[in-house]
Amino acid sequence: MFAKIEITGEIKVVSGLHIGASDAFAAIGAIDSPVVRDAYSDLPMIPGSSLKGKIRSLLAKAYPNDFEKTADDDSDNILRLFGCAKKDKLKNSRLIFSDMVMDNWTELKKLGLQGQTEAKFENTISRMTSEANPRQIERVVRGATFPLQLIYNVENEDEIIEDIALLKEGMTLLSYDYLGGSGSRGYGKAKFSGVAADVVVGEVAEEIIDKCNDILAE
Repeated sequence: MFAKIEITGEIKVVSGLHIGASDAFAAIGAIDSPVVRDAYSDLPMIPGSSLKGKIRSLLAKAYPNDFEKTADDDSDNILRLFGCAKKDKLKNSRLIFSDMVMDNWTELKKLGLQGQTEAKFENTISRMTSEANPRQIERVVRGATFPLQLIYNVENEDEIIEDIALLKEGMTLLSYDYLGGSGSRGYGKAKFSGVAADVVVGEVAEEIIDKCNDILAE
């Protein structure tokens, strides 16, 4: 069968988020590690690849495989959803993750915020020499929101509910972990809200979509 299910919702930044961009041309005194931004609007963004990779890595920890060496050795339920590049078990990913651009900057400005990001000053000190190494890390401000959009490609109607349940588990794991860098220092806490599924191409049984939405709403 050929059908596509769109999964939409919102990702809200709960603590400063840092997903880095290139700093190869940083000027003297500039931010040492800037965040990645949308080239058109210059607003902070979450690359779809970052979200996909984080959810997959958390699921790989939740469903460990004794023979796991690379992502292509993940458990079968993960490979079915995220794909595999190994020649002997080649699978296309059933999920398409779109890039997400910050969408509530106007509202945040009304609350008095001066910028979409903040500079977090950090310092490392050598234990041998006591030499300090200060740096500035750019972070997307707490309260920023990003529109979630995923496409799930239906290959087997009997597997839809199981796949969506696995995706939901990955989102739940992420809400207790972090997105981006420096999570152990309090960065990157995020939460999902308003996540829902809808058929946008082809036909899927209504009771299956209803069950998917029940799972996503949990």
